[in-house]
Amino acid sequence: MVAPALILVILVTLWPVAQSFYNSLFDYRLNDPSRSERFLSSNMDLERYANDYFYLSRDLEALEGQAPDPDDAAAVAEISQEFEAYHAELLEMDGLAEQYEEVEGMIASFTAIADRDLKYASVENDWAEGFKAFLDDASEQLTTISQNTENEEFSVTAGNVAGSLDSVNTAVIESNFIGFDNYQRYLTDGRMWQSMGNTMLFTIVSVFAELVLGLMIALLINRAFVGRGIVRASVLIPWAIPTAVAAMMWGFLYDGQTGIVAHYFEQFGLIDDASVLLSTGAGGMFSVIFADVWKTTPYMALLLLAGLQTIPGSLYEAAEVDGAGKMQQFWKITLPLLKSSILVALLFRTLDAFRVFDLIFVLTGGGPANATESISIYAYITLFSQSNFGAGSVLSVIVFISVAIISTLFIKFIGSDLFAGKTGR
Repeated sequence: MVAPALILVILVTLWPVAQSFYNSLFDYRLNDPSRSERFLSSNMDLERYANDYFYLSRDLEALEGQAPDPDDAAAVAEISQEFEAYHAELLEMDGLAEQYEEVEGMIASFTAIADRDLKYASVENDWAEGFKAFLDDASEQLTTISQNTENEEFSVTAGNVAGSLDSVNTAVIESNFIGFDNYQRYLTDGRMWQSMGNTMLFTIVSVFAELVLGLMIALLINRAFVGRGIVRASVLIPWAIPTAVAAMMWGFLYDGQTGIVAHYFEQFGLIDDASVLLSTGAGGMFSVIFADVWKTTPYMALLLLAGLQTIPGSLYEAAEVDGAGKMQQFWKITLPLLKSSILVALLFRTLDAFRVFDLIFVLTGGGPANATESISIYAYITLFSQSNFGAGSVLSVIVFISVAIISTLFIKFIGSDLFAGKTGR
């Protein structure tokens, strides 16, 4: 009976988190060809190497014949010989000669290599390190020769060959496994802690305001009065509006020149100038919190209203007979019996607020000067805008751990007594 739920949790929640954790152990960047894959050991991009080798071996031989100076010709010949020696060592590695021949044949027939196992070949770490060092030195040496020679044609050719050596260098992919270095970096990163602080401030203030206002609204619409159905439906309208649409709407309302909310805030003396809502750090944080409270308070009120309707009316009648006033009934009956509903509402809203993304992303983009940047937005920028999957995965894991800690604290310190006496023997 429990197995389907466990399988679903593993597939939907734990497996993506495990993948993110695995990615976080690598310097994994999609915008860098040498780090666009996760490699535990050194590898060779045979497709790139085979294509460059064909032209480079030919160009080195031609460059040696063009050299006007015997010393330059000797230097080019030495580079060519050492390059061919490294090439021979590569083909002598276990199984690489056949794999290289297959890749070379596909390149000759203009066939794209989609098979990752065919495209990349594992090579010895010492060989890869030595080959890259040789390519760096050879490229630098040819660049120096190109700059010092008086023969313009030879200078241009030498510069081009130096560029070809750099291209071959990118085909040698050293291991990008860095362990917990990414965690060490971001746990000491000021921007990460700033975004975490922004997230905590947003979560605490918005959830507290939503709890107070939501409880007031729930108490109001729980009472019997004419038009209660219409009032309940109208209260839920802000929550029904998509968050991105609501954020765009509040962006217009906060505008310093045409925004009506900014105008009236200035008229009432709440702000000094209408432009501060979206142009200052404090104004930006107030703006996103105010918009979130407006949108999500109805959701909090709905959860609390469900809890209020489970409280028997006979308890209030008995309290009135005993002479208890409305405030006494609220503190002695409503709040204690509403505790489980408050816990659920707080838990849902706290987790939702901590993972806030779309509201801030559309309304302020995390600005000004990262003053409203949440940890989720920072993770998005790192992961997608910068294509840094390793670092972005670290931030994703930090968000997951934070959410897990919040859930544990809620259950342990707020909800532990809810289950007291409810377990069977």
